Amino acid sequence: MTAKSMMFMGTGSDVGKSLVVAGLCRLLHNRGFPVAPFKPQNMSNNAAVTADGGEIGRAQALQARAAKIAPTTAMNPVLLKPEHETGAQVVVRGQRVASMSAREYFKRRIEYLPEAIRAFQELSATYDFVLVEGAGSASEVNLRDSDIANFGFAQVLNLPVTLIGDIHRGGVIASIVGTFAVAQPEDAALIKASLINKFHGDPSLFEEGKTFIETHTKRPCFGPLPFYADAKLLPPEDALALDDAELVKRDGLKIVVPRLPRISNFDDLDPLRQEANVSVEIIQPGNPLPRDADLILLPGSKATIADFEALKAQGWDIDILAHARAGGAVLGLCGGYQMLGRKIHDPEGVEGAPRSIDGLGLLDIETTMASQKHLREEEALHLATQQTLRGYHMHMGETQGPDRARPFSQIGDETDGAMARSGRIMGTYLHGLFASDQFRRAFLQNLGAMMSTDLEYEARIDQILDGFADHIERHIDGDKLISLFATPRDMTL
Repeated sequence: MTAKSMMFMGTGSDVGKSLVVAGLCRLLHNRGFPVAPFKPQNMSNNAAVTADGGEIGRAQALQARAAKIAPTTAMNPVLLKPEHETGAQVVVRGQRVASMSAREYFKRRIEYLPEAIRAFQELSATYDFVLVEGAGSASEVNLRDSDIANFGFAQVLNLPVTLIGDIHRGGVIASIVGTFAVAQPEDAALIKASLINKFHGDPSLFEEGKTFIETHTKRPCFGPLPFYADAKLLPPEDALALDDAELVKRDGLKIVVPRLPRISNFDDLDPLRQEANVSVEIIQPGNPLPRDADLILLPGSKATIADFEALKAQGWDIDILAHARAGGAVLGLCGGYQMLGRKIHDPEGVEGAPRSIDGLGLLDIETTMASQKHLREEEALHLATQQTLRGYHMHMGETQGPDRARPFSQIGDETDGAMARSGRIMGTYLHGLFASDQFRRAFLQNLGAMMSTDLEYEARIDQILDGFADHIERHIDGDKLISLFATPRDMTL
């Protein structure tokens, strides 16, 4: 291994680890270094298809984009995709290998450490720098045994660690100093620095706090790194980002999205919420779907049958059917597409006990779940607008029925999705489709939107990443931080 590396851990979840790593990937790329991101274990239902035909967490795909390289399964060798409150689908090197309860995975996770090390070594042999992201909190001592996500991984390779704390949520001094206090001494010894993230206000007011941290940890403290407002426009990884009462609400075309418990690939919504004359509203449980919606969008789901039952428990099925009877438009993406049909069958028990359920019946289709997952990037032609688009398939199941004769899109010699005769009820297995600017504009205009700007979504994401890299350069001593990177211990597996 020749790459230098650093592991970025957090004092808690959502302290900004993923974004800091993305910003540093772009910073190092802009300095002329080949750089790659890595996360040994991730938990997220917001995933991305990779160039080598697998899937990884959306955050690592964004970090790869920041590094201006294609995402590969080596960047996130173990991905956990929650299927219910106490269990998840286990994805290893991009492919589903099992579904396990949390307790079972906790007992077996050390089995996946060699695969994580091999993936890391692949990247280390190719790039000058590999930036490693930890998971959740570094101070969860109850999870330390057989850990592969934080110090368990760092110890094997003797990786230096930077500990990131979020000052915006309060208690950042105690959370950083406290991590040193509760961590095992050999783990604390790996921490070479701390970094204060998401600062608001006058940075000089934190000088005493910074000194206190450096005195008590005997490590340099970087920052504070001021809050970067445009970061909210980058694809989020955690579905907690959707838990506000509304995602974006403004005058114009109104798109309503029911907040499903196991919503997946919710970054499908990001290009829509950045359009100036489009309102995207996430409807939380306990609230009816607004009657004045122009489009109800049923998002992807990690557990289609369970999420459809949750949708019905909220009475949202009644709202959707009333909306459709009134001539309103409905679009289902992947799992949402499956919900629009007459039946959903799970004979193999892919999502639990084998069973069949009735769907909404808005499309004359039926879906049969299967254990094989479709994972591939696509270029398609949207037939209603005749606009090309890029997207990806990430689904389990096959859908057939008369309404498939009116497909949503054409992909080479094959078709995708279905539409009702009215053209107002639509479903597709394609994710990521709204990032295609010309298609997005034409689709929204067909629904009656007045497009006043020419948003170039992909270009905006790159501008934000460049801006955040410059932001880091202005507020952190990048040279000093990079000097703490080290060559990991060589491992023979």
